[in-house]
Amino acid sequence: MVRRLGAVQSQDYAGGKWGIGQRTRDSTDADVERALTAGAIVRTHVLRPTWHFVAAVDIRWMLELTGPRVRARMAPYDRQLELDEKVFSRSAAAITKALERNKELTRGELRVVLDRARIGATGTQRLAHLMMRAELDGLVCSGVRRGKQSTYALLEERLPAAPALQRDEALAELARRYFATRGPATAQDFAWWSGLSAADAKRGIEAVRSSFEHRVVDGKTYWFTGSAPAARLVSNTAHLLPNYDEVFIGLKDRSAMSELVKTPVVGVWGSTFVANVVAVEGQLAGGWTRSVTARGVVLQVQLAVELKPSQLRAIENQAQRYGEFLRLPVKLAVRDTARLHH
Repeated sequence: MVRRLGAVQSQDYAGGKWGIGQRTRDSTDADVERALTAGAIVRTHVLRPTWHFVAAVDIRWMLELTGPRVRARMAPYDRQLELDEKVFSRSAAAITKALERNKELTRGELRVVLDRARIGATGTQRLAHLMMRAELDGLVCSGVRRGKQSTYALLEERLPAAPALQRDEALAELARRYFATRGPATAQDFAWWSGLSAADAKRGIEAVRSSFEHRVVDGKTYWFTGSAPAARLVSNTAHLLPNYDEVFIGLKDRSAMSELVKTPVVGVWGSTFVANVVAVEGQLAGGWTRSVTARGVVLQVQLAVELKPSQLRAIENQAQRYGEFLRLPVKLAVRDTARLHH
């Protein structure tokens, strides 16, 4: 599934795993964790300046394609932190020495390594930028989790070799995966998600346009697979989406998902859409939070719109699925904020 999607945004580690779980039948959190432990899926900075899950076989060509753009975007912040190429070179050498021979260290442990090398990683932002650069350069990727802590490993030691792609091949492959899983979408949507320039995004689309259909709506060209999408919503479907889910983070223009909440009740919007998202029949309808312990999980749903009983039952079914994913008993609490404000 991660290969089909190309990448899954995952700065919320648990949320990113649930994003995979929702798209794979009967999978559990432990299944996804095993794939990460085995290195079939890795977590690194790619596409944009944030973490993504990526299939191990894809990480090298994706980094080569999108890494330079991310480094350019981060350059002004690097200068503010007094990070230049000399510092990054010294940092890479220290990190390599600390991790070679298949060692895996946490960020805190690598902070000590960098401080001992007199690189200066005491500030949270400075350390974050040093490690991001190491990821973007293909030096490190995620290692095996140590309890609740992430670790880093040398990419070339952790992951087997994989076929390289020429730049045009990589552009075409990324475009193909994007529109096959997120269409109907525009070139602007693809450029936003991929981090590519508008010119490169269009070049990728041109390379695969014969595999897709397109329609012009309100002056915008939308690309998608198969026949034209039906102009109807599927009844009584609901999803408890993690924050940054690819359903909406994969699109620059998310207005089509906001029909129900175009004119939200005063006071509802700001307090509801602060974490994970409730989607009902393809529309944003509220938010939800999770509280997980070893004994169970509590889901609190806050709705911004009034829903029908059948739609509420769909939310209950999704809550049950989340409990099955975690292999924990689940307790659901729904607060109809819109009704309360009325």
